[in-house]
Amino acid sequence: MSHLSIILPAKNEAPALADLLPRLRAAHPEAEVIVVDDGSTDETRRICTEAGVACLSSPYSMGNGAAIKRGARAASGDLLVFMDGDGQHDPADVARLLARLDEGYDMVVGARDWGSQAGVGRGVANTLYNWLATRMTGHEVADLTSGFRAVRAEKFREFLHLLPNGFSYPTTSTMAFFRSAYPVAYLPIKAAQRVGKSHIKPIKDGVRFLLIIFKIATLYSPLKLFVPAAATFFLLGCANYAWTFAHDGRLTNGSTLLWSAAVIVFLIGLVSEQITALTYRRLT
Repeated sequence: MSHLSIILPAKNEAPALADLLPRLRAAHPEAEVIVVDDGSTDETRRICTEAGVACLSSPYSMGNGAAIKRGARAASGDLLVFMDGDGQHDPADVARLLARLDEGYDMVVGARDWGSQAGVGRGVANTLYNWLATRMTGHEVADLTSGFRAVRAEKFREFLHLLPNGFSYPTTSTMAFFRSAYPVAYLPIKAAQRVGKSHIKPIKDGVRFLLIIFKIATLYSPLKLFVPAAATFFLLGCANYAWTFAHDGRLTNGSTLLWSAAVIVFLIGLVSEQITALTYRRLT
């Protein structure tokens, strides 16, 4: 029988953990529960001690992804479940994720519906990410950024060196699994409103989420992003040349610059493709 480890990254989530940990313990008494305290200044450690769960503490905040990596390294289970420590995820859904994992998948992700999104802006952004990831991978991606997921520990640890220390570990791990042909499934869930204040900063994290779009491509198939971009520059150059030739009978610097940009972007895509291939080759 597979041994289960449940890992919860937490930063100042004491009120949520006080309610969540007893419920988690009751639902899965046999599981190893690890709270990774990411530099909390509240009562997180005391609450973990009272609930009888392990608490890995760091002296300062290293980021959500860093907490995930620390928890994955420390866990003894061959099945890992990651869930937020802010009370959004229902312990009852853990069993549903594990049941789907038993069907032969290597990762099962809890996919939030629109009503579970943290605001319209986040919902629109996540819809864009899901659409782009689906186009890139050729598989339906129902929730690219969900932090509630069950994975096989052996497979997940292959990608620890790829995971960022920030919030985008779900994106990175999902695209890495698809790239390595490890089957991924999505299970609809309802996420509750988080307890306490979100650690998301709109401007800073807006830029971060924009960078996720490029990470989606570079982690899976860079040419699928760079070839269309190069083709766009090339066609713009052709259109500009047609216009200037028809009106002035000459080739302008604008067309030359656009064609040069097309070549440069395409070459960057080729280099990125080779780097991506080498990155995953070291895992085989």
